[in-house]
Amino acid sequence: MKAYKTSLFFIIIGLITLLSGCSQATTQNSDSWFNHFLVQPFTSAITFLADLFQGSYGIAIILITFILRLVLMPLMLRQYKNQAAMKEKMEALKPEMTEIQAKLKATKDKKEQQKLQQDMMGLYQKHGVNPLAMGCLPMLIQMPIIMGLYYAIRGSKEIATHSFLWFNLGSSDLVITAIAGVIYYFQFKVSQSNLPTEQQQQMKMMGLISPIMIVFMSLNAPAALPLYWTIGGFFLILQTMLARKLYQQPSTTKTASVEK
Repeated sequence: MKAYKTSLFFIIIGLITLLSGCSQATTQNSDSWFNHFLVQPFTSAITFLADLFQGSYGIAIILITFILRLVLMPLMLRQYKNQAAMKEKMEALKPEMTEIQAKLKATKDKKEQQKLQQDMMGLYQKHGVNPLAMGCLPMLIQMPIIMGLYYAIRGSKEIATHSFLWFNLGSSDLVITAIAGVIYYFQFKVSQSNLPTEQQQQMKMMGLISPIMIVFMSLNAPAALPLYWTIGGFFLILQTMLARKLYQQPSTTKTASVEK
């Protein structure tokens, strides 16, 4: 779990660094590789979709968000399938894990604590459980998407000055930023509600880190970015509900047959 949090921290720092670095590149050279392969395609896609909806760049960004989420959907469904399989494994090792945790709480000896932690990792390996199975791949894949969208808005006067709902797409907005943070916190709670209690406790801090990261990055960003996260988070909630219907039933059936 500590390794996962460390990885997430470096991803956030890396994204901020890349955004600032690419900002200089796009400002100084409009023909840079970053502008050519990321910014221009996003600008063209947003403009094309906006033309289909009477010049509404806000609707265009919403549609692009849905398209990108549909493309990423197979990866996310596979991730949920792995989580469902891990839940069964965690239930199988729960009695042994409870015993080790009780000993870990009871002892104050450093060597004994280290030995018990090694026993815990050995138990994970024995049952084929990886506590870090969620990984950072989905977030890594979104990094170029976020950067491309950010600078497509920033580099286009037409998009940046466009009003959508109550905000300008190119200006920061506290309300849509707060909504994005709340949506992602709720999305996290929905995604974790079907996991074992032990794993929920391990991932508890992630419920705060993810929305805090989104709010922090959106405070001074164009409002189009938290709009992307708001729609994306809502899509993920629906996707999680779909994944449960696809993968939860076999697990339930299997459990029922064992009880008989």
